[in-house]
Amino acid sequence: MTYLVLKALHLVGIVCWFAGLFYVVRLFIYHTEANEELQPKREILIAQFTLMARRLWLGITVPAMVVTVATGGWLLHYHAIAQSPWLHLKFALLAGLLAYHFHCGAIRKKLSAGVFKFSSGQLRAYNEVATFLLVGLVFTAVSKSVATGLWSLLGCGGVFVVLLFFFRRKLQGKSQ
Repeated sequence: MTYLVLKALHLVGIVCWFAGLFYVVRLFIYHTEANEELQPKREILIAQFTLMARRLWLGITVPAMVVTVATGGWLLHYHAIAQSPWLHLKFALLAGLLAYHFHCGAIRKKLSAGVFKFSSGQLRAYNEVATFLLVGLVFTAVSKSVATGLWSLLGCGGVFVVLLFFFRRKLQGKSQ
């Protein structure tokens, strides 16, 4: 019973963590676009998006990451890591997800300080990194197969490249 409860909590943590990551980058996009508005609208929107991103980050995204990592660590007691090569791929993807998470945290802090390093188009593309990681993690964990995990990443990466090709002008901030 403990295993099932931990697994359920782990899944809830993952869902909340990804929801937070997807939405916080969307808020970064809105925040960046608000910077192009005229005053007083710009000041009002930036203050609101800064507040929303802070509350989302500290109230949902970070706690969900902690729950996910803690329950995932606890679940490791039920797996023989050396005999589970798929876990190595999952750990590599998790490392990428943690790097993405902390980079989002850095972007949030810079935006709240008025530093706009990325365009809204660049942030739209950056938002897809979480999708790429999610696909790889889910396919790897469900199939418990390195090959399936890698094929899912390859497929997702291919779709991402095709979308970048078709939407490159919009991502660069140019109208078509």
